[in-house]
Amino acid sequence: MIHVLESSQIIHATIERAWDFFSDPRNLAKITPPELDFTILTALPARVHPGMMIEYRVRPLLGIPVRWLTEITHVEPGKFFVDEQRIGPYRIWHHEHRFKELDGGRIEMTDRVTYVLPFSPLSDVIHPFLVKPQLAKIFAFREKAVSEIFR
Repeated sequence: MIHVLESSQIIHATIERAWDFFSDPRNLAKITPPELDFTILTALPARVHPGMMIEYRVRPLLGIPVRWLTEITHVEPGKFFVDEQRIGPYRIWHHEHRFKELDGGRIEMTDRVTYVLPFSPLSDVIHPFLVKPQLAKIFAFREKAVSEIFR
């Protein structure tokens, strides 16, 4: 089963300021809940670029560490970038980060994650009780953190 999580947020910032923050992969830890113990394991440049690989460790469930490798597959500066899991807990993880300039020094940031769980269809039974709420919690934390960063 293919699952989709979409989240949009209005940010009070110029597109340049927002892009500078979100396209710097070193800022990912600032918008990730601390209980996930998110740790980047590779040296990273200041900007995402196509073909860039990011390896990190995260503890998404029950404190069990998981290594995750994502590749930045598409980048259009100031507009969007895409990361896709290469190694990790999902069968498929495709995450689009989109930025749209609005009036009055604001932008709309939209995240769209398309994912497939491992061990499907068995895992699809636990999705609404375990995975979906966990992802919702992560994105709620992210929304709050982003609001504080871009006051």
